[in-house]
Amino acid sequence: MVWSLRRPAARVVLLDQANRVFLMHGSDPMRPEKGTWWEIPGGGIEPGETSQEAAARELYEECGFRDVKVGPCIWTQYVEFDFAMYHFKSDERIHIALTSESSEWNPQGLEALEAAAFEDAQWWSIDDLVAAQVQTLPNRLLEFLPDIIAGNIPAEPIDISPAQDDNG
Repeated sequence: MVWSLRRPAARVVLLDQANRVFLMHGSDPMRPEKGTWWEIPGGGIEPGETSQEAAARELYEECGFRDVKVGPCIWTQYVEFDFAMYHFKSDERIHIALTSESSEWNPQGLEALEAAAFEDAQWWSIDDLVAAQVQTLPNRLLEFLPDIIAGNIPAEPIDISPAQDDNG
């Protein structure tokens, strides 16, 4: 049986001073046949939290980063995906965040499922990420990330939702 969960979520495009993006290497521990991917940090928004507060919390819990400046929401997306026997319907607000240090991955509050899902994390230059040809989440990350790295921060969030048949 698959449980369905609708939730608001906050995610973060974290850049360091060299304009590298931080991505976590993940997989579905319940469905290893789905392969692996590299994703930006983030997760559900708790009651009473703003998306910006949730983004900062998730950076600490999933990555161990406190010395970050979480900026505005740059992208939004609606995605549906299956993970660990749940069907997620996720309304996501994706923020930009900057850090002065390229800290190592040191999660401080992973839930059990997250601990099983996240195998590694690293900083990526845009050139290395493009050359690696790896699956990324959000699906359209490589389409929109170059503008952000170039300093083109949108005045209003851009909807980067994947086409319906691309989810999941």
